[in-house]
Amino acid sequence: MEGEVNWIIKEVQEDLLRQVDVAPASAQLSPLVRRLLAQRGLSEPEAIDRFLSPRLSDLSDPFLMPDMQPAVDRLLKAIDENERVVLYGDYDVDGVTSVALIQEVLGKYGLECQGFLPHRMDEGYGVSKSGVERCLKDHDPQLIIAVDCGTTSIEEVAYLKEHAVDVVICDHHECSQDGRPDCVALVNPKVGDEYHYLCSAGVVFKVAHALLKTRPNPALDLKDYLDIVALGTVADIVPLVSENRILVRKGLHRLRKTDNCGLVALKRETKLGERIQTSDIGFRLGPRLNAAGRLHTAQSALDLLLERDPAEAKSIAQKLDQQNRERQELEYRMYDEALAMIEKGPHPRDRCSIVLGSDDWHPGVVGIVASRLMRRYHRPTFVVAFDETGLGKGSGRSVEKISLVSALNSCDDLLIKGGGHEMAAGLSIWKQNFPDFQQRFEEIVAANARSEYLIPTLYVDAEVQLTELTLSLLDSYEMMEPFGSHNPQPTLLCRNVSLAGDPITISNKHLRLELYQNGTIRDAVYFGAAELELSAPPWDVAFTIQRNEYRGRESLQIHVINVRSSQ
Repeated sequence: MEGEVNWIIKEVQEDLLRQVDVAPASAQLSPLVRRLLAQRGLSEPEAIDRFLSPRLSDLSDPFLMPDMQPAVDRLLKAIDENERVVLYGDYDVDGVTSVALIQEVLGKYGLECQGFLPHRMDEGYGVSKSGVERCLKDHDPQLIIAVDCGTTSIEEVAYLKEHAVDVVICDHHECSQDGRPDCVALVNPKVGDEYHYLCSAGVVFKVAHALLKTRPNPALDLKDYLDIVALGTVADIVPLVSENRILVRKGLHRLRKTDNCGLVALKRETKLGERIQTSDIGFRLGPRLNAAGRLHTAQSALDLLLERDPAEAKSIAQKLDQQNRERQELEYRMYDEALAMIEKGPHPRDRCSIVLGSDDWHPGVVGIVASRLMRRYHRPTFVVAFDETGLGKGSGRSVEKISLVSALNSCDDLLIKGGGHEMAAGLSIWKQNFPDFQQRFEEIVAANARSEYLIPTLYVDAEVQLTELTLSLLDSYEMMEPFGSHNPQPTLLCRNVSLAGDPITISNKHLRLELYQNGTIRDAVYFGAAELELSAPPWDVAFTIQRNEYRGRESLQIHVINVRSSQ
């Protein structure tokens, strides 16, 4: 976070805290963890027990999902008649893991399917007309199972029906205002009232569960694929609540001991140990699986998840790692060029938005750069890459209480198309309309943004002393994992902290600190802080904690989020 930051310490209702303190499941928990549970609204004994100890037996009947029965019936027909089936996915981690999962499951029933992933640059997202035409030409399917896409593809599904191709859709995206596709089944929680938190990997898992309940198969154990489900769920940043929490908790355990050749190779390539957390998926495994689809085709990511030969898996993992390095180099270059553009114009503090574009940028990386700029300046941001024809493809990220979708709707006449969510959206625009879009987007944001919306807020969960930060604390703290969307990693606060030694710069970007408070010293890392102008200690320090394992030695590691002069 750059510049002014508003720190808010969350309150906890004392009556909820008293209920947590007497709940049987919390008897062995530290006072800090009990406070954090109460703060998250968990006070009933049963809710605390289900939160701390997620069980696969608590998963609901998969047939409660919309259109599950016709989907299963159609899949069984394809199995029994050995039909030509294509699994049509998306090029991100959720799409790739969903294709891999359904391909593995159907394979256990003896049905060999073809995976099909669209080219990001040529065919765009989802079930597009050009993608469908290539799919028909290459595979001549009788059935297409669309995963992580298809819900809004009304015209494309109609086109497939004209060509005598049935379609089953397993998706989690919002439905179209124009209606639903004329498909055999639309297994999408957004069509119903429940399970809206699921991503497509979770939806496909439910389909597999329903298939297994209908036709038991001793060769198929769905627990074997929870590592893949966890990958897709965490990488897609869906809420880690209810059944997602169960799937990810169990999936992380599976991932630590996985026998999937591709994941074993990718773990080795990223030097991951046994203790894998959601952050490892978000920052190490996920980006490498995503990199292929951002720059080329996601086929190699799918190949990795399905590979049986360890040597070939190692080769693919190395290729994905190299592609991720290429992606990082592109990202760093584009980010530096974006910062240079910002320096030439009015400083972001003097305006309400950031909208940048270039002929030299790659459309597969614009979302990452927009996200970094938004976090740095806390302004709604769009980054657009133009091709040689003047067609621009852009991605945007916003701050709380400022809707990108609403803003894009007000710019509709300037865009080829645009849409998404309040906090993240995409657009296509001709270059000649870009200056007008920059101006109008700024005017719209300025008209709707209060000054406090443009100041980042740091929410602190609890205040602690450095002496409390021990390995024994982590034993109960880790029962709150997995952390992620809707169950964020707690932000802690230590006041009046000094330094026991000079900061050490790591990789020219980060700082290693020795924090000192009332006779206690704890090591900490402050990522990305090497170039920040920090005030002189003593500080109030906001941070997260996690277990660190290095050469067989465990320690509690502090990750600093922000510091301010002690107050």
